[in-house]
Amino acid sequence: MNPSPEQDKDAATATSAERIIAGGGALAVTAGAIVVWAVDPANSSLLPKCPLIAATGFACPGCGLTRGFHALFHGDIYTALDFNALIPLFILLFGFFYITMGWVAVTGKVFPRWSISLPFIWGMLVMMLLFGFLRNLPFHPFTFLYP
Repeated sequence: MNPSPEQDKDAATATSAERIIAGGGALAVTAGAIVVWAVDPANSSLLPKCPLIAATGFACPGCGLTRGFHALFHGDIYTALDFNALIPLFILLFGFFYITMGWVAVTGKVFPRWSISLPFIWGMLVMMLLFGFLRNLPFHPFTFLYP
C-alpha cells in the first residue's frame, strides 16, 4: 500500500540547511530567554522599550511581555500576569515554536503541517485588538490590564 501524499508530507525530513536554521533559531530563543532572565527590563536600557507606548502612552497587546517573562523566569507568576494578562497565550505560542525548532534540529523530522482556519485567525486578531483597546481604557476595572 502506497502512502498518500498527506502521509508522505507528514513524514517529511528536513534538509541540512533547515536543521541548521532551526537549531540557530532555538539557540537564539535560548539566548534571548537568558538575557531576559538576567537583565531586569524595568531597570535597564539594554532591552528596548515598546515604541508605541513610548511615543503615545498607549499599550499595544504585547506591551509588558518582556517584563512579564522576566518576572515569570524568577517565579513571580502574579507579576507576570499583571504586566500582560495574555502571557499564557504567548507562552503556548513561543513554547510551540521553540519545541518545533528543537525537534527539527535534533531529529531532522518536520512536524506535520497544521491547517489553521480563517475563522481562528480572525478570532485571534479580534481578541488581540480587543485586549489592546480594553487595556487602554482609563477607568476601573480596565486599568488593571495596563502594564
